[in-house]
Order: sequence, then structure tokens, then C-alpha cells
Amino acid sequence: MNIQENISLLPYNTFGIDKKAKYFAQVFSENDIKSAIKEAKRLNLPLIPLGGGSNILLTKDLDAFVLKIEIRGIKVLEENEEDLIVEVGAGENWHNFVLHCIEKNWSGVENLSLIPGTVGASPMQNIGAYGVEIKEVFQRLTAINRETLKEKIFSWEECRFGYRESVFKNELKDQFIICRVVFKLKKKPEFQVEYGTIKETLLEMGIKDLTLKHISDAIIHIRQSKLPDPKVIGNAGSFFKNPTISQSSFDRLKREYPNIPGFPNQEGVKVPAAWLIEQTGWKGKTFGKIGVHKNQPLVLVNYGGGEGEEIKLLSQKIQESVKVKFGIDLHPEVNFL
Repeated sequence: MNIQENISLLPYNTFGIDKKAKYFAQVFSENDIKSAIKEAKRLNLPLIPLGGGSNILLTKDLDAFVLKIEIRGIKVLEENEEDLIVEVGAGENWHNFVLHCIEKNWSGVENLSLIPGTVGASPMQNIGAYGVEIKEVFQRLTAINRETLKEKIFSWEECRFGYRESVFKNELKDQFIICRVVFKLKKKPEFQVEYGTIKETLLEMGIKDLTLKHISDAIIHIRQSKLPDPKVIGNAGSFFKNPTISQSSFDRLKREYPNIPGFPNQEGVKVPAAWLIEQTGWKGKTFGKIGVHKNQPLVLVNYGGGEGEEIKLLSQKIQESVKVKFGIDLHPEVNFL
């Protein structure tokens, strides 16, 4: 393990914020992680694991030991005629893993194409898109306890998945580092095309006989038409979660705003955050080097040279205006560091 000092994190976050880490190392195994935990304790510094850097906003230089997780590998553990169990290193790029599954004709993650980040972050966030969440294919994961250095296997139940939530963002926050994730995938595809504009996009593409690749291609097309490429414009994808409000609150808002969209779920009614932000006038607004994306108001952007603190303040102003107009609290998906 090569430990570096005062390293710029510019290449390691998709917002393209240039802040430094006091110490930085890439880790390729569980033993590397254990060594890094010991070193961080010796230095008396917090340890910050980093995956793809697609869900963080750097607001300052980090007086910390930043750990870039690079554990790789995709291995089939079990299989039968219908299913297979696959173990994946936490440092694998998520979209590359999806493409690998499509190439092998393994079904279950194709609707999650082009989501940025790494495999290790997928259960932490319970990533989801186009009608699918990671909890639907998740089996278990292996993580290292930061205090004891012992490895622990977490079952589906122990992860306590919620909407963009898991136990690792709540009760066990900063207590474990995820090393490997195990998924259960299907050999016989079950296509999910009902969500959003997938069907319409497939028709526009002239697709009649569905394959996993066709669905993936359609979703990539949709995402690229709506979301800016982080390699071109700094961003972290969806900045806010879609809020869920009570049915009575939604009914009240519906009387005042007849066009408000809502999607019933177990907790109440989910309201698209993008709609709320657009209705409060933020879509396409720019403020110096930062702003709100012109096509997708759920995405805050850094046009180059912007500061994380500026983006944080912008997000807070958006939250305030949505609260004042609709009485709804918006919560960030992005983690502030």
C-alpha cells in the first residue's frame, strides 16, 4: 500500500472539485484495508473510504486519510439452470459490471445501466433506476469492522434497505468498509419496461424482439438525453431524493396545483423532486461557475472551477424555496465532506 500526502482529489470526484486529502492510498485487498485502518488510527485521523466519487461533494480540504477502494473481480459462486450467484469486488465500476452481465446474458441489473460509482456503494445507497432497486438482486456482502478489523457478512435483512438508504447510512454509518458484494441474477431474462419512457424509447429505436442489451441501450439513451456527462460537466447525478408525503398532504397540494405528479407507495405518495425544483424556478439557473442543469433540475452542476461550498449553499436555497412553496422537505442524496 502506497500512502501519499497532500493529494488533490480532483480526479476522484465527479463534481470536479479540487480539494486535497492529507493522506491518500489505493487499496486492492482486505489486508490493505486493515493496514489502512491501523495507519489512520496511528495518525489519529478519520478514515474516509472512496468509491467512484459520484455521490460526494467536497466542501473543504480533508484533514483525513482517504482510501480509494480498488478491490476487483467478478466470480460465479453457484449456478443452476435458472439462477447464478455472483461475487463482485467493491472497487469494480458499476456500469462495467452491468455491461459484463449483459454480455453474459445475466438478467437483473440491466435497468441500472449507466449509474455512476462502484459496486461497493450500490448496497450502501440501495441504488435504483427505471423501476429496479439493488435490493431486488442483492444477496449478501462482506465488510470489515473499523474497530475490530474483523470481517462480517451482512445478509439482505441486516442491510435494512430503504429508498436510497441502508443500515450503512444510518445505524452503522462509518463503522464498516464494504469489500465484496454478492448478487443473485437470472439466466432467463425478465424484462422490465413499464417504467418511464422505456417502451417509447424502444419503439423509437425500432426494437421489437427484446434483449438485455436493447433495454440497456434504451436506458443509456434516456439517461444521456437527460443527464450531463460528468466528464464534460461536473455533477453527481440526482442531488436530491424524491420525497414521499402523506396521501392527505398530496390531496391538499393537488387541489392547489392540479398538475403535481404523484406515485403511490407503501409510505404515501412519492413526488418527483425535479418537478418541485422546476416549479420554484431553479431549472437552468447559473450562478458564476455553478448552477442547476438546463434539462434536469434534479442535477446541480459545476461548470469548471466551482467550489463545493457554493454548491452546498445553492442546494440549501433550493430546499428552502421548495419548503416555503410546497411545505415539502427535500433531502440530499449526495454526502457533504
